[in-house]
Amino acid sequence: MVSQTAAPPTPGPAETDPAALAPVYAPGELAALAARHGLTVSGARPSLASYVAQLWGRRHFIVAFATAKLTAQYSQAKLGQIWQIMTPLLNATVYYFIFGILMNTKRGVADFVPFLVTGVFIWTFTSSSITAGTRAISGNIGLVRALHFPRASLPIALALQQLQQLLFSLGALVLILLVFGEFPSPSWLLAIPALVLQALFNTGVSMFVARLTAKTPDIAQLMPFLLRTWMYASGVMWSLDSLLTEDRVPHWVIVALDCNPAAVYIDLMRFALIESFTADQLPPHVWAVAAAWALVCGLGGFVFFWKAEERYGRG
Repeated sequence: MVSQTAAPPTPGPAETDPAALAPVYAPGELAALAARHGLTVSGARPSLASYVAQLWGRRHFIVAFATAKLTAQYSQAKLGQIWQIMTPLLNATVYYFIFGILMNTKRGVADFVPFLVTGVFIWTFTSSSITAGTRAISGNIGLVRALHFPRASLPIALALQQLQQLLFSLGALVLILLVFGEFPSPSWLLAIPALVLQALFNTGVSMFVARLTAKTPDIAQLMPFLLRTWMYASGVMWSLDSLLTEDRVPHWVIVALDCNPAAVYIDLMRFALIESFTADQLPPHVWAVAAAWALVCGLGGFVFFWKAEERYGRG
């Protein structure tokens, strides 16, 4: 007699479906479970304090990225890094011919060439920082999508690049000042806090436009027109002090232009470097205004950029 072995029972659908074997959690239990094991949402925005700590941890990357961008900027040109000095000098030459000679705005302005060149160099620092900010995210979208790092590193690095370029250009500015009889004096030390305040302001505005253009790229096409209008209202090529009189423009226009941050930082550098540019040509409370713009735009732009941290690089 042949014995027969009973076949094993066929597993039912509930025993073969992994989803059916998974534990069932009540609403809210998954979040508590993730928190208990230290898990966080991938790409979530960190706290502001944690974000600042992450940026500080990547300070070497920021400096290296800015330096690499500066080095590569004119790498295809035969004159190379000389263009870092030649570009603002050529701009100043064009402005001198058009405004100083043809329009005769140099009338009544002592030491017009140092006045003009200082204005052009300092304005270029602000305009270039803002222009670079419009490309901070869109121009590095591959890096943003491939790696996890605080995105504020990019606009900060690009603003630092423009500061490095300005420091190169200041060598040419000092030479021009010496040629036109402006020799070093203790007032030149005032250029240091003025540049620090301007750098903070530029970085904040750069982060502000970086967030805007990351969502609406068309803003980058509008920016050159806005910057050109701002330049004409900032006294780069002429003295606002001689133009802004009560019989020509309303009082509120005078106050608004006196508080124009670009004009404020240009005036501070002229006051520091040019002997004939005296304190009576500065707006009232100019240092307080400069510090306020740096604080409001620096911190405000940083917080504004941080609030959209988790959205950068997404379609």
